[in-house]
Amino acid sequence: MARVVALVPDLMFGSKVHAALSAAGHDVTLTPGQDAAVEAAAGADVLVADLASGTVDGAALMLALPSPGPRTLACYSHVDIEGRDAAQAAGFDLVVPRSRLHREGAELVERLLAG
Repeated sequence: MARVVALVPDLMFGSKVHAALSAAGHDVTLTPGQDAAVEAAAGADVLVADLASGTVDGAALMLALPSPGPRTLACYSHVDIEGRDAAQAAGFDLVVPRSRLHREGAELVERLLAG
């Protein structure tokens, strides 16, 4: 079981992420914004960030995380190639389309935990 912090401003999508990861046995904390996510990340194994919301600055988030910090997973809108590229450049460990996080969230977290 991993401690997962999920920065997912969209409540509907956040509830889906929470349900999927909790069902896989992970302890999931949804956070309302970047400051809360950074604070909670100090005790987390994985940080999930929904960059598709338009309210999360992936580069600033990565810079604010503690070091060593949790493994990081970002999702983006499948049509936002610039957003994907920016997330990869910011240093997220794994960057996937939002639809993939919805379908495979638990597997993606397990992949990050495996190294």
